[in-house]
Amino acid sequence: MTAIRKVLFISADQWRGECLSAVGHPVVRTPHLDALAADGVLFRRHYTVTSPCGPSRSSLQTGLYLMNHRSGRNGTPLDRRHGNIAQEVRKLGLDPMLFGYTDTSADPRGLDPQDPALRTFEGPLPGYRIGLLFPDYMAAWMNDLRRKGYRFEGRHDVYQPRPGFVKPADRGHRFIPTLFKAEDSDTSFMTNTVLDWLGDHRHQDWFLHCVFLRPHPPVITPEPYNAMYDPADVPLPQRRASPEQEASMHPHLAEWIKTFQRPSKYDEHNPNNLVDMPELELRQMRACYYGMINEVDDAVGRIVAHLKATGEYDSTLIVFTCDHGEMGGDHYTWGKELFFDQSFHIPLIIRDPREAAHAARGRQVDAFTESVDLMPTMLDWLGADIPAQCDGRSLRPFLEGRTPVRWRQEAHMELDFRAGPWGSYAGQTALGLDPDECQLAILRGERWKYVHFAALPPLLFDLQQDPWEMHNLAADPAHQAVVLEMAQKMLSWRLVHQEHVLTNLHNGPKGVEDRRVRGP
Repeated sequence: MTAIRKVLFISADQWRGECLSAVGHPVVRTPHLDALAADGVLFRRHYTVTSPCGPSRSSLQTGLYLMNHRSGRNGTPLDRRHGNIAQEVRKLGLDPMLFGYTDTSADPRGLDPQDPALRTFEGPLPGYRIGLLFPDYMAAWMNDLRRKGYRFEGRHDVYQPRPGFVKPADRGHRFIPTLFKAEDSDTSFMTNTVLDWLGDHRHQDWFLHCVFLRPHPPVITPEPYNAMYDPADVPLPQRRASPEQEASMHPHLAEWIKTFQRPSKYDEHNPNNLVDMPELELRQMRACYYGMINEVDDAVGRIVAHLKATGEYDSTLIVFTCDHGEMGGDHYTWGKELFFDQSFHIPLIIRDPREAAHAARGRQVDAFTESVDLMPTMLDWLGADIPAQCDGRSLRPFLEGRTPVRWRQEAHMELDFRAGPWGSYAGQTALGLDPDECQLAILRGERWKYVHFAALPPLLFDLQQDPWEMHNLAADPAHQAVVLEMAQKMLSWRLVHQEHVLTNLHNGPKGVEDRRVRGP
């Protein structure tokens, strides 16, 4: 397809999909990503197919829905039989580099029980060559801080608020910046390392996956990002009048609201109860989150500027996305493990340098796209075959100004909530569920959103009348026909997309035939 073989695959962590000025956010300004979108294609309705970090990255890297790869929690092993983008890229003669992390838990089969790979859920995905690995790069970064004269004990306090900092009275706790300067932050350290590598490989083909930790918590950022947004200008979260009213919607939501009443569980070194903190503290926390976004936006700008300066910009496919979203206080919750859109709606910008993509520059796509589409897209762009395992489809037609035939009409999401981020989740105790019953699946269309639980009541939202998902209509007799229709659509989706690696092969007199229908 093309002789150009440079791919820059950037992923941030925990970025809400609407937090781009290019899509009209009322407060956030992201000039560098806006510029990339103006020269590429922005996908307005892009969703991760699962959460949290490890499961979402497993889907992102394998092109598989959770129901097929089954690595549903951070720490759940990813079956080694599943191929991934790095392994496929190797078949093209490229040596894919990883700067950051994939949060992959190794398949224990065939490994000795004492193998160190089994003692972490933050391992690298097989197939990548490591440029800078998280969490190891945190140690390298902290050593760099110490060489520069910063004083702290270790990871537990490197993100502490700056000692002795006096904040103004009209600013909240999260206005206090980090003890390190912006030029010394983990984001800057990652960016500098990537730029050094790029500088050494200017005249080579490459595939580089760069993963930024931010805006993942802790919610704290260095100057000047801590002061970029006035909390008075920040909109309040979307929520009902009280946590009790909110919790009455569903027992799954109720358990999570209880969790966020424990200070420092979600956001370390934060003394506030995140459920009922004062309004100033709430607005300030959201303002700080926006500042964290700006730090990553600036980092992306530096990398893109380097590619332009070296002449590589016009020979590089640039993909910017993230793993999952962030609740940000909506529904009295934080993080990314609720059934609301905020947990799953994420940004996606793709800049295709080819002449065939010129007509689509600045395009914003409203079709539903999913994280499983990225592996097929990058392989398609590189001229490689798309493995039969992939549940997603290539987005290349959108990049060329076209719309693929028979494109999906809904986004599909799943969540395995058998264990929470801080140990055993209440789903196995307070909710009275067996571990394998702690599952939900979501069908999110233009108007209706349906959430099906394996062993809890379902949810139905009318997104035209209730865009913030405040009113569950699943038990309303007037909406039973809609519930039935959505449940049937979800069953059909699962039937169509259950594992299909071998299902379209046929053994006969001619040998093995691949009978897949390959559409545009």
